[in-house]
Amino acid sequence: MTLVELLVAMAVGLLVIAVAVAALGVSQRGAREVDAASQLRDDARFAASIIQRLGVQTGFEDLKSATQPYYGTESLYKSGTGLNIADFMPSVFGYNNGIPSASDPINNVKSRSASSEGYGSDVLILQNQVVKLDPKSSLSDKSMINCMGVSPDKASIDRKDRIISVFYLGKPAGEGGMSLMCATQNAKGLYDVQPLIKNVETFQVLYGVDNVTPNKAPTGHSSSVPNGYLRADQLTVVGDPVATYTNWRRVRSLRIGLVLQGPRGTAPNNAEIKHYPFGDARYANSADPGSEFITKDNRLHQTVTFTVQLRNCQNQGYQPENSTVPCDVVVPTP
Repeated sequence: MTLVELLVAMAVGLLVIAVAVAALGVSQRGAREVDAASQLRDDARFAASIIQRLGVQTGFEDLKSATQPYYGTESLYKSGTGLNIADFMPSVFGYNNGIPSASDPINNVKSRSASSEGYGSDVLILQNQVVKLDPKSSLSDKSMINCMGVSPDKASIDRKDRIISVFYLGKPAGEGGMSLMCATQNAKGLYDVQPLIKNVETFQVLYGVDNVTPNKAPTGHSSSVPNGYLRADQLTVVGDPVATYTNWRRVRSLRIGLVLQGPRGTAPNNAEIKHYPFGDARYANSADPGSEFITKDNRLHQTVTFTVQLRNCQNQGYQPENSTVPCDVVVPTP
């Protein structure tokens, strides 16, 4: 073999090696993208599954509470249930752009700052009673779960004894990104916290309500069909907690939006992309941080949007005798 032939053979060999390496790189990148897309779809399915399951449970009352007569005044309600309807937290509640404390995530919630991770993400609180195994038993029939997927051992003893599930964005210890978190009350009255889904960019909630005017005390009656969607802060009536709780009892559905994040290097480039957690630019609102989320990295992202219809009555057993619609919600009177 001459020197020229040797050099030509070496050049051809190097070319073949270069093509093989390039093909291997493309193959590896394709495999990463497919794996990341599959993981994002699995995370999306899980998020929808657990939130829909708990949404269906929200407001559920066991036979003992559900068969009690409706009470139409605060005094009658207290004499019949031992509870004050005026300060009895609704079964569905939430906070806009909030981060809850680990020790009391349903009452101690701070607003997120614009520079913080998860800015604009909301807090969703869902509650329901636990079903008895049989009327004479104190044990649960295990049909109801909390946000960790766990069924309590004991059944509810009264209306106030409920499963509490809190969804929000937080950063678990040792993790680099934000996760969809679950906080739930244990048998000792303390809260256990656990991450459900890693790498969640934003968690958004709108509430489908009937006959609710933003930040105003409700009037008249309500039906079981929502006629509009509001943020959590729009259900608050400043200085009037009774009206605020009444607005929350008029929630009939939940509109959930999330943006999930894949690993680095799974997107073709780092172009700027606008994501709309509620599915469309029409639902983006400057007063609702996170309703439009912008990314500029080389990660795959997936937007998850779904609606949950609340099947159970949310009036917690308070309804005047003159109500003409099922599950009516009105402002309590003395």
